[in-house]
Amino acid sequence: MNQLPKKLRKKLEDRESNNALRSLGDNSNLVDFSSNDYLGFSTSEIIFERALAILKEHNLEKNGATGSRLLSGNHSLYTLTESAIANFHNTEAALIFTSGYDANLGFFSSIPQRGDFIFYDDLCHASIRDGIQLSPAKSYKFMHDDLNDLVTMIERMPLHDGEVYVVTESVFSMDGDTPDLKAMAHFCTLKEFHLVVDEAHAVGVFGETGVGRIQELGLEQAVFARIVTFGKALGCHGAAVLGGKSLKEYLVNFARSFIYTTGLPPHSIATLSAAYAYLSEDKVNFQRLHRNIEILRLCIDHFQLEEHFIASESAVHCCIIPGNDRVKAVSEKLKEKGFDVKAILSPTVPIGQERLRLCVHSFNTEEEIKNCMELIATFVK
Repeated sequence: MNQLPKKLRKKLEDRESNNALRSLGDNSNLVDFSSNDYLGFSTSEIIFERALAILKEHNLEKNGATGSRLLSGNHSLYTLTESAIANFHNTEAALIFTSGYDANLGFFSSIPQRGDFIFYDDLCHASIRDGIQLSPAKSYKFMHDDLNDLVTMIERMPLHDGEVYVVTESVFSMDGDTPDLKAMAHFCTLKEFHLVVDEAHAVGVFGETGVGRIQELGLEQAVFARIVTFGKALGCHGAAVLGGKSLKEYLVNFARSFIYTTGLPPHSIATLSAAYAYLSEDKVNFQRLHRNIEILRLCIDHFQLEEHFIASESAVHCCIIPGNDRVKAVSEKLKEKGFDVKAILSPTVPIGQERLRLCVHSFNTEEEIKNCMELIATFVK
């Protein structure tokens, strides 16, 4: 029987009536202002060829991992790549997961224990929230980018002997903004709390050679764990949790999303290894990305769009256009003009905070950025 249950049909109907029904689209030949491929690494022939060479060098010309890493899916290239990632990010150890979602799910469901406390930013990613929901620790959200709210909340809380985990992102995926990480790290250090930072949208974008915001600010020793993902600026797949060697050992033993899933295929690890090596030496794409970010920021000023855009220094820039109907209409108009700029709808973002999400890339031209922003100014006003 293939009939969907009534409750589920109702939920789909509600989504459709609110013009919020999601569907899978096809890749297009539109100008890309929507992907997370900030440096264009996903189409890099250099990375592709280097990955093939790495597979041949390690005799790993295989299609699949054959099992979880604790069974048959581990190999020498994992060890070498994790060591290289740890060295790149100036930390003791790195543990590769199959995705950023799995990394956050595994970390937050296994690390905080019963009697512990988790305080997380109101706009933390769904994968962080889902991991926290699986944790036996008590969890509380504080107002976005508001350290005062966090401090006030903690001061009112009877923490007893529980460990405290403070969770944020270095670049928020749907706003593109960054918190005051120095102040947050200082507070957590004073209180002996554990600071956890998701760096998904910062790696490849911030810091010398794209090391991320935490290293750019010199905060490696003040952070308990970092989550870095590879499907954004690195243009490949997977994620890693960065931290101490004992943290890695604990996750290998207790993170269920690591233990009970097939490992990444050798080609994914080879691609990751090649991407990190290329990130260290590819200054041209890095410089182009930051030039293009500055061009877009200048366009916001030029077209007097400051009141519509959330302030951002990252590769993610969001133009608030309230209402699912309205923001989808603007996105469609941009598509007709040849630009792929995605509309982010409620309930993904709060009602009234619907937006266009523009992702800037190293391969976008100055003309493309200016033309796209001029159209947005026309449609919004």
